[in-house]
Parts: sequence; structure tokens; C-alpha cells
Amino acid sequence: MRKVCALLLLVITVACTQPADAQISVGINLSVFPNLVVVPGYPVYYAPTVTADYFFYDGFYWVFNIEDGQWYTSSWYNGPWVFVEPLYVPQPILVIPIRYYRVRPAYWGGWGYDAPPRWGQHWGREWESRRAGWDRWDRGRAQAAAPLPLYQREYPRDRYPAPSQQVSIHNERYKYQAHDTVVQQQRASIFRQQSSGGMKATAKAERVDHPQGPAARERPQRQESAQPPARSPRQETTQAPAAPRHEGPAVERAQPERGRRPEPQRVEPQPNAPREQAVPQQAPRGERPPAHPPAQPPPVQPQPPQHPKEERQQPERGPEGHPQEGQGQGHR
Repeated sequence: MRKVCALLLLVITVACTQPADAQISVGINLSVFPNLVVVPGYPVYYAPTVTADYFFYDGFYWVFNIEDGQWYTSSWYNGPWVFVEPLYVPQPILVIPIRYYRVRPAYWGGWGYDAPPRWGQHWGREWESRRAGWDRWDRGRAQAAAPLPLYQREYPRDRYPAPSQQVSIHNERYKYQAHDTVVQQQRASIFRQQSSGGMKATAKAERVDHPQGPAARERPQRQESAQPPARSPRQETTQAPAAPRHEGPAVERAQPERGRRPEPQRVEPQPNAPREQAVPQQAPRGERPPAHPPAQPPPVQPQPPQHPKEERQQPERGPEGHPQEGQGQGHR
């Protein structure tokens, strides 16, 4: 029975003094309270001796994890860490120059050390539009940095409190109240998630290498969608009749097959006639006007009148102008 009680006591003791590295961790594994230095011109501390992007602002620790490209925060120096949505990262943290980042991702190469990281290319246009003006910071304005929670020096790794005890100890011994609006809104949520072991980001941040890429991909899609109206069926119907005009003779040859009277005798006598004369014959076959020139009978050559012959046969007339045919025929 004594052994059972001793075992239970040991389990409870280990649970209460459980180190933070057993909880949500982002590569931070400190054994003691780190050395923190104020960034010149900013109300933010950084840790020059910690091999991580480690900061302290407005009563909370802030860490940028290069593995997933996300920010994490905690009220204790060794976590557990709580994932922070990119929209709720405080502006003073975002504007810290790159030279104060101890670990820099490879894609930051070529960026100026005295300028903040290009978060607009990291989180995309939507984030940048909602955080408009995030990079506008006046380093000359007077803003004091929050006091450090030096009481945490009393809690090295072997005495580091459990997440369930961290919030109560922090509220008892750290009397500073956050001044940043964003931090004030997220303070209760951070404490709640921290006491339960922290929270990890569900996905990595998608870095945008070419911000203009999506817009350039949309343009060809819009052009392709605009091409079908240019090929409307109306234009096809208007262009279709133009093709048979070059094949006029082929249409005339097919006319005898439908029972119409062939008229090759009237067309063949004109071999040198231009083919364009066959264009008027492209009208619908069932709607030919009755007075079409080829349908008329050929013109009849006028015959010489008979009266002049009779006049020639009456050269002999009497003195009074009466014809003398009877006498002349009788004599003949």
C-alpha cells in the first residue's frame, strides 16, 4: 500500500512539474530565463543569445517559427506556445528589422537588413489589404517597452511550472496590463490555450513568390472566355453563303437532277463569259421568277414582209394606175 501511494505521489509531482518541451513546442528549449535586450527605436526586446527568432512585447513572448512560417506566443519564456493568426500579430513585432532575427529563412536572401520582412509576399495580398499600413512605423515616437517578467528567473527547467499553474502565477506576480489593442483582444484566448498545452498551426504559411502571378493567370482565362462570343453562330451563317459563290458551276450542273429543264444550249454558246454571271442564279430554286431571262424562248428572227414582194410582182400598171395582172397572166 505504501508503494502504491508513493507511485501516485510521484505521478502527481511529475505532472505538476512537467517541462514545457513535452507540450506544444516550436524549437524553443531553454533551461533558464534568457537575456533580453531592447531593439533600438522599438518597444520590443530580442534575445541575442537564443538561436531562434525570439522577442518579447507587451507582456508576452513572441516566436517566429521558420518551419511553418507562423508566429507563436506565450506568457512564459519556454512555452507552451500558442499559434497566432497572421491577422492578429502586433504591428511592433512585424516592423522589427531583419538584422534582429537570429534565424532567417532562405527566401529572405537579398532583403535589406534594416527593413522588416516582406510579410505581404509571405501571407499574400488578402492579408496585406486587411493589414494596410502595417509597415508604417515612426521610430522617433516615444513608446516605452513593457517591463520584463523577471520573476520567471526563479523557475529554471527543473522547476518550470505546469501549464495549468502558469496563468495563476503570472497573474499574481506580473502586474503589468497590456496596452496594445490587438494583445488585449487576444490575451484571454492566449491564456486559455496556454493552460491546456498550447496550440499548433494546422498548416504552413504559403509563401507568395510572385504576387503578380495570380492576376496574370486570370487574364488569359478572361481572354479565352471572351473568344467564343467572337465566333457566334450568326457569323457562321453569314459566312456560309459566301462559299457556294465560288462553286457556281457546280450548282448549275446539279439543276437537271431535280427535274428542271436543262439549259446547257443557252449557257454553252458563251464559253468566254465571266463566271460572275452565274452568281444571280444562286437564288433559291423554288423561287425563280417566271420572267427570268434564260427561261424566255429565243428571239425569233423577223421575216421580210410579203407586201413588198407583191409590189415587185406588179410592175405593170395601166395608165390610170389599175393593175393588169389578169391580162399579163393570160398572155403568159
